[in-house]
Amino acid sequence: MHALQTELAGTQNTQIAFIERKSPYNSPFHYHPELELVYIKEGNGKRIIGDKSDSFNAGDVVFVGSNLPHEWKNVGEPTKNSPNLPSHSIVAYFNKEVFSKDFYNLRESYKINSLLNKAGRGIKVNGETRQIVGRKMEELLEKKDFERIIGLMEILHLLSISNELECLVYEGYHGTLIDKIPDRLTEVFNYVTTNYHEDITLVSVAKIAHLTPPAFCRMFKQKTKRNFFSYLNEVRISNACKFLMETGYNISEVAFNCGYRTLSNFNKFFKKSTGLSPKAYREKALA
Repeated sequence: MHALQTELAGTQNTQIAFIERKSPYNSPFHYHPELELVYIKEGNGKRIIGDKSDSFNAGDVVFVGSNLPHEWKNVGEPTKNSPNLPSHSIVAYFNKEVFSKDFYNLRESYKINSLLNKAGRGIKVNGETRQIVGRKMEELLEKKDFERIIGLMEILHLLSISNELECLVYEGYHGTLIDKIPDRLTEVFNYVTTNYHEDITLVSVAKIAHLTPPAFCRMFKQKTKRNFFSYLNEVRISNACKFLMETGYNISEVAFNCGYRTLSNFNKFFKKSTGLSPKAYREKALA
């Protein structure tokens, strides 16, 4: 799966754009310099942000950072009796540079600057904040001219002070490299995203890339500045965090479902990546 580079500013002739979509949501895997705030008013399907695959449903609010690869696809296929899958979304696009560097250096703006940086990992908005932002996104459509900018700033301020935000992508993810990597390596990324829970060997991924294991290791390190198994562990730990927060699986089940065959190995890599044991991470996340 190859990430396409796009740019909204040129097509919209503006640094800030607000779009209401009432059509099947089937964007390609792509990225763009603009940040993207999405409110799903109606519809459901599959969402991929960086290396994290998940479902989306009506009411979801997601904030995608600059140059973070992502994709949205409705569930199912159109049929003769139902040619159009229901989907209704409101999307705000804007460049961080629309506000000056001096603006972000203000004491009053540092939380918004921190929010925009955090959006580089993709943010899912939860709880009451999600409901409020959804309503404000609908209100943006009724606003005009500078009122829209004020409305967007109100939303960004609300998000910057909320404790109901969830980062979707592991901190070490290097998604902006995808467009620069040969297609045979993006096939490896796609394979890992889908099969991270399986026993993935160097021989198997080298075969997918049509390379010998030594040649694959050299290419992977050259293009991503890290070794393959560091990347594999990032994907597995990222999914383990999600399992710990969203399921009732015990620690051993989480480890197995994320591709770790021994609990001690899982605990070691998890603490190295997050600074916490799996148990402590769950307790902190659910507190």
